[in-house]
This record gives sequence, C-alpha cells and structure tokens, in this order.
Amino acid sequence: MWLRSFVVAFVLQVSVSAANAAGPFGTVNVGNWIGGAFSNDETGAFSHCAATAPYANGVSLVVAQNAAGSWLLSFASPSFRFNKGDTAPIDFIFDGQEQARLFATSNAPNMVTTILPPSVARTFQKASLMVVTTNGSKPLQFVLTSTAPLVAALANCVTRVKADGLNKAGDFAKGSAKPAATADKAASPPASKSGKSRSGTGFVVSGNGHVVTNHHVIDGCSDLKGNLTGEAAVALRVVSIDAINDLALLQAPSTATFRDFARIRDRSIRSGDSVVAIGFPYRGLLSSDFTVTTGIVSSLSGMRNDSRFLQISAPVQPGNSGGPLFDTTGQIVGVVTGKLDNLRIAVATGNIPENINFAIKTGALRDFLDNSVVPYQTAEPKGELKTTEIAANARAYTMLISCNGTGQADAKR
Repeated sequence: MWLRSFVVAFVLQVSVSAANAAGPFGTVNVGNWIGGAFSNDETGAFSHCAATAPYANGVSLVVAQNAAGSWLLSFASPSFRFNKGDTAPIDFIFDGQEQARLFATSNAPNMVTTILPPSVARTFQKASLMVVTTNGSKPLQFVLTSTAPLVAALANCVTRVKADGLNKAGDFAKGSAKPAATADKAASPPASKSGKSRSGTGFVVSGNGHVVTNHHVIDGCSDLKGNLTGEAAVALRVVSIDAINDLALLQAPSTATFRDFARIRDRSIRSGDSVVAIGFPYRGLLSSDFTVTTGIVSSLSGMRNDSRFLQISAPVQPGNSGGPLFDTTGQIVGVVTGKLDNLRIAVATGNIPENINFAIKTGALRDFLDNSVVPYQTAEPKGELKTTEIAANARAYTMLISCNGTGQADAKR
C-alpha cells in the first residue's frame, strides 16, 4: 500500500511543465497501470495525463503525455537520491534488439524523467521487455504489459480533456483514440506570405551538412539560406522540426563543403560554469560578422523550473536565436533560444531584469538529433581555450540563417 501511495504522489510531478500538479481527474486504469488527468495547481490549467505501475525491482514506471503532446517516461523509487536538475544518460534496449540512448532529468529527489522521441514512444508501445542501464549500473528489467492500450488511453485522455475540460473527465480507457505518438509531424513549416526578410543563427553538427537552429527562426519561412561569415549563401532544406522544444534541423546541399562542425559536450554542465554565446543579432544594424558574448550558467532550469533549459547571463539579442552556446573547451552545451521580455517584466514588477537569457540543453538536442538519425559527434571537455580561440574555431560552422518570413527571429521568452 505504501508503494501505491508513493507512486501516485509522483505521478503528480511527472510533467516538466507542471511543478505543482493536482489530480487525478478521471481515470486511466489499464492492466496494472493506474492514473488520470492532472492540472497545474497554480493556474488550474490542464497539465498532463499520466499512469504508473510498480515493479518487483523496487522501481515504478510513470508514463505521461503532456498538454503539448510530448511523451515522457519517469523512473521513481524511494531508494533514489538525486539533486533537482541532475541529468544522466539512460540506455534502453527493447526486446533485446532496438536500442536508444536518452537523457533523463531529476524533477524530485526520488524520480528522473526523460522525454521520449516519437520513434522511441512507438517502440515502447509495442515492446514486451525493456532493459535500462545508466552510467554502468546494474541493468533493470521491466516486463511491459498493456502498454499499447495504455498509450492509447493516455492519448485519449489528453484529447478529451483539451476538448471538454477537466470537469468532464471520466474513464479514459474507454473509446481510446490512436496514440498521438504515432502521428508524423510536418517536415517543414508553411511558406510565408509576407516576403519580409528575417534572420537567426545556426551551426553545423555533422560532416553531412546538418545545421541546427531554433524552430521559431524558420517557422513561417520560405527560401531558407545559410552562410558562414564572408562566404556565399547556400540553400537549406528543412529535415525535421520539434516545435515543443524549439528545435529545427536543416541541411545544406551535398555540393556545400565545411571545414569543420561542432561537437556536443558529453558531460553535464554545472551552475556557475562559464559559457560563450555566438550569433548574428540585429542583422543590418550591427556588424555583418557574428558577435561573441560571455557569461555563466546562472541556473540549470528555465522559466518555472523548466528542466529542458539553461538560464545564462551571456547577453543575447534578436538574431542570436538558434546559435551555439559553448563551454570554455569549445564544446556545445546548449542552443540559444531566447531572453526574458524585460519590458513586460518591468511593467509587471516595476523592476528591469538583467542578464536573464535561455538556452536549450544538450539532452533535448541529442534526443532530437538521434531521432533525426544525424551522425553528430560528442567530446569530453578537455583543455580550456581562450574566448578568441573558441570564436576562431566557430567560424567554420556558425551560420547566419536567413529567409523570407514575418520578421527577424525574436530572442524573447
């Protein structure tokens, strides 16, 4: 009985966007899985649908789909001891064949949560056995029963609550819809009708010319182009997008050549570590070359404790969006995505905030690249470089992204 109470308590916290959740509303009872719909206790808005099942190994699984449609998998146990915001790689093997490496973040001392890319969510839905290891630990085995109807029930829960509200929550296992995780997202954004030029930043992450930027940089764009400083622009095509995590993957034509590409840091960065942001802010007003700013990691989470983001003090402006964030060894530790809206905060509080900017963590970035089958490389942080050396190396792969759209990519959140 104690384990059931423990697990239900943690179902409340599984959503990365709902630190204070209330529920359950309605029911999701499928096989050994129990759960329902949950709301954000601060706003009362619908947050996520989740269900949990305990296992003999002492770990309970929590499966959830949030209001934005992302799938999450959590591991909870009274024996776990984590600091909030800790991240760790988790290796999955399904039915002894299909493998995946994802990154989990601790939302509570006794639980870690990972975002499941659509392909992994589909595999989880169909698999019978899941084996999990992390940092060389002893493998944990989970016999997966009733996961197909569970995923369908959770997807039905999200669909019905968003349509009818929490006050009409019922038995979501009845009339379950096809799981949203199986739906393919659009490969490219709609073309803009305004024809107005806009710009942002991106960086090359593979020898095949794959370029990472923010989704909001290219959303509503047509005629996408990218160019390194001092070089001719090349046409870029959209390979994949992740609007939830504000990521987009582009690719240059095979005729384009790059001297180098960025490497992603293989270790978690710490609060207080120094960082370098590079990008092309205010194109047409400032230098045609990229700008370099420095700062520190101020926090390991973003707005409302969103664990997908880093808060950084390195100054960024509109046009920096999608640019690389480096550690002092020149490895990628994040993707610059925005800044706090100073005017809005000043109006609301009477104070002007300073140096509050955000970058997407490499865990979300690597999940996105893995799901897009990109042959990126990671590197251990070895040997500190001068900021001038980091900037010099970045010239080989940091690109100005331009297109016809609705205006310059805004670096605000």
